[in-house]
Amino acid sequence: MSKIYTFEEVQQHRSAESCWVVLYGNVYDVTAFVPSHPGGSKIILQLAGTDATEEYDPVHPEGTLESSLPASAKLGPFDQSTVPVSDQTPEQTGTPNISPAQEQADDTPNSLAECLNIDDIEALATKKISRKAWGYYFSAGDDLVSKSLNNTVYRSILLRPRIFVDCTRCDTSTTLLGNKVSVPFFVSPAAMARLGHRDGEAGIATACGTYGAMQIISNNASQTPEQVVAGKEDQVFGWQLYVQTDRAKSEAMLQRIHQLPQIKFICLTLDAPVPGKREHDERTSLGNPSGGVAANLPVRSAVQSGSASTTSPDPEAKTLRLEEQIEDSDSAGAGGVGKALFAGTAPDLTWKATLPWLAAHTKLPIVLKGLQTHEDAYLASHYAPQVQGIILSNHGGRALDTAPPSIHTLLEIRKFCPEVFAKIEVFVDGGIRRGTDVVKALCLGARGVGLGRAPLFGNGAGGVAGVERVLEILKAETETAMRLLGCERVEDLGPQFVNARMVERDIFDGVDGVGGATGMEKVGAWVRSKL
Repeated sequence: MSKIYTFEEVQQHRSAESCWVVLYGNVYDVTAFVPSHPGGSKIILQLAGTDATEEYDPVHPEGTLESSLPASAKLGPFDQSTVPVSDQTPEQTGTPNISPAQEQADDTPNSLAECLNIDDIEALATKKISRKAWGYYFSAGDDLVSKSLNNTVYRSILLRPRIFVDCTRCDTSTTLLGNKVSVPFFVSPAAMARLGHRDGEAGIATACGTYGAMQIISNNASQTPEQVVAGKEDQVFGWQLYVQTDRAKSEAMLQRIHQLPQIKFICLTLDAPVPGKREHDERTSLGNPSGGVAANLPVRSAVQSGSASTTSPDPEAKTLRLEEQIEDSDSAGAGGVGKALFAGTAPDLTWKATLPWLAAHTKLPIVLKGLQTHEDAYLASHYAPQVQGIILSNHGGRALDTAPPSIHTLLEIRKFCPEVFAKIEVFVDGGIRRGTDVVKALCLGARGVGLGRAPLFGNGAGGVAGVERVLEILKAETETAMRLLGCERVEDLGPQFVNARMVERDIFDGVDGVGGATGMEKVGAWVRSKL
């Protein structure tokens, strides 16, 4: 019979020389694994001698323990009854550690059936998810100025409905990068879905299948791409790429993605070469004020973990491993989940070097995510057909605070270089809360609209059913807005249906020689220098 270990015995092993943790009711000796932990040794040592299950489970797919540790590392069962009350987690004592937003959520919906809009979904999720999940999902850069403007800018754009138009029919279907979809909005890449609910990114994909929506899988997803796309042969996916400092790791990941025909394009993310300062995320990672298990997340996404589903041949060769350890204490501890996820991300990407490198390692279409100026949109259009689309985005306000909302950049393109729309597809994301927001973006030239936090909060509110409710609400609101405008099809939407003057007065006014009021005719030498 296996020895049963007590709390006192486990507590004696809290150093790099002897590191034990409790996972799923069993004690593991992870001493040999500490130096190679992808999230850095400091993170795993903060959990030494504790029950790390609640920190570990949301971000590691099934099989990670078995693939990362030898069988001998599993020492035996743990006697939970020996844990003093002062060392139990809030969940174990029945007193959950709630966020400030959760404290104010008493009058919000208590079920998905009561949720009438995306704000309701977020409020319900806030009641259900952990403090850590809320901090990571809600957080944005510095003072949340860009995040707030993302949400409010759409209110300054007015709609211009036409009358005496038959609105019996409404068709929200369209094509995105040549792929048929049922709705003009898609799920943007957003990490760590299993922090909110065990259904995770695979559950989001299931909901997308119900509504015919496209999904871009996050590079830092908490499930492997094989798990996300399994059984979804008829759906449309993209794969987000954060290029690693060690390019070989990204090249191995691309080889792995090429084995998944559901993934139709690569989404190269460029709006966060380094992590922004996300204080809500950092505060929830500073430690558990109740005195229980440390709140620092042992960050290791499903892709980074090296775990692959049974559909992935030769997983050891095809799995991207994040080897760089986070030695800086800001990254490993107080920096929060978001900062830790950036370990190993390359900050040295350029037009001249990165796109040719990418062309050598994938033939899939490229979508550039994170453009925030019309100049970069103009440059991107010169790389067609390798680049087939761009996503105008400020990373959900999570990178550079006071960066412009995507609608500002969309209007810049319309003003300074409208020819971009004829060369590549232009998408926007950030701040979408209503179907009217979707319609306004489409009227101004966007091909599709990305959703980031909404699916994450939907997942937190109810797993697959919660994400389905998000898509159901937005589809119904989009249809209503189109009917009231007098538009039967997505392709009928155009600038004649909106008045954006209040926003246009706030957009960039131009700099002579680089776009600007004199037009793009002076930009030739500048563009050639970047190509």
